[in-house]
Amino acid sequence: MGLFHEFRQFAVKGSAIDIGVGMVLGAAFSNFMDSLVKDLLLPPIGLLYSKMNVENLHISLTGETYPSLAEAKEAGVATINYGLFLTTSVRFLIILFAVFLVVRQINRWKKPHLHPLEAMSKKECPYCCLPIPSQAVICPNCSSALKQQKEIRKQPPPRLRVK
Repeated sequence: MGLFHEFRQFAVKGSAIDIGVGMVLGAAFSNFMDSLVKDLLLPPIGLLYSKMNVENLHISLTGETYPSLAEAKEAGVATINYGLFLTTSVRFLIILFAVFLVVRQINRWKKPHLHPLEAMSKKECPYCCLPIPSQAVICPNCSSALKQQKEIRKQPPPRLRVK
C-alpha cells in the first residue's frame, strides 16, 4: 500500500486515538511548524513572485489598494486575507502529514507479526471473524461450536500377503 494512499485513508478515516495524537503533536509542533512555513518555505515562493511577502496578500473590500496588510488594518479596512490563509493551509498540511507518519508507525507496532507458518495454521471463525487455530472445534473468542471438517484420507489398498 502506497504512502500517499495510506495518508489519504488516515485523513478521511481517523479514529479517536489518531485525532488525540494529532492534537497533542499539533500543539507541540505549532511554533516549529509556524517558523518552518513562514521563515523557510514561503520566502522562496515570494521571491519567485517578485519579492512579495505571501502573508501580505489580501483583497480590500473597499476597492482601495494598500501596499501591505498592516497598512490596510491600520486604516480599518475590511480585507480578505488569502495570504494568511495560504500560510495557515501549508502549515496545517505539514502538521497533518507529520502526525500521519507518527500514527502510521504506531499502527505498525500494534500489528502482530506472524511467522508465515503460523499464519497458515489459522482459519477464520465464521461467527466472530477472528483468527483461530485451524484444528479448533470451539471458537476461543466467541465460544461458538464450529463444524468440524472431516478430512478424508485416502488409505492405500490393502496388500495381499503371499505365503
